[in-house]
Amino acid sequence: MNTKNAKTVLPAVAMTAVSMVLTLAVVTMWLGNAMPWIVALIVGLGIDGGWLATLAYERRLAAQGDHSRTVTGVGWCFGAIAAGVLVAHALTAEASSGAWLAVAWLPIAAKALWLVHGMWERTALTPTALDAIRGIQQEARDEAAVARARLRSEASTETTRLTAVTQAGASVARVQARTAKSLSRAWSTLETARQGEDTGRALTSVTRPVTPGVTPTWELPVWGRSEPVPALGWATAALSDAGLDVLVDDIRHSETPALSYREMAIRFRAAGHSASEVRLRAAWKRVA
Repeated sequence: MNTKNAKTVLPAVAMTAVSMVLTLAVVTMWLGNAMPWIVALIVGLGIDGGWLATLAYERRLAAQGDHSRTVTGVGWCFGAIAAGVLVAHALTAEASSGAWLAVAWLPIAAKALWLVHGMWERTALTPTALDAIRGIQQEARDEAAVARARLRSEASTETTRLTAVTQAGASVARVQARTAKSLSRAWSTLETARQGEDTGRALTSVTRPVTPGVTPTWELPVWGRSEPVPALGWATAALSDAGLDVLVDDIRHSETPALSYREMAIRFRAAGHSASEVRLRAAWKRVA
């Protein structure tokens, strides 16, 4: 008998022994006045012997992994008989009836303890199985702890990454805002100069000695989106004034309504043609 089984079998054995002694004593005292004491002793031993025999047989079946309801029922009958004898003696006793009645439940308690012991044996596991279960439980706890630590680490890393990305985005946004503000001021200055009344006259007075007979109308660039224009397929050779005039006129009237000088110049350059700004403006003036 191992130590763990002793935790349940020893109380059952002790309770059974006390119940048998009480039953034997009560039967002997109770029936001793009505019959010879030897007969009363035999009756008490018969009750205890039947109870002990059924209990032994029931334990044998349990050791074999078997169970018999008949044997269990007979054992409960002997336990009930023993309890009934104690209760009857307590009720008929003239003195100490309360004390006898207080111990009358011991046979039933002994049977209940044997029932608990049987359930313990049916559910008991070997030390190897218990060690395996403890190992599995410990492994599961370790895996859960590692998973929690990994999740916390990943969450912390993701928080750090998001913070860094947010800070970098904020820095880029601030730089873009400052750049846009600077460009806005620059283009505002350029627009002011372009719309000024003296800007065209100043530029014309500078270019008039270089291009006699030509008085171009100067237009500074306008801040806006520009898109590349596909080439129109003309040759890239040096053009005479007449050829340049024809080319400018063709580009100007390639769409309806006619293109402005700026749009014509963009298409002219995109087509791969080369001409100075002065010649291009002079051709524009001649055809326009």
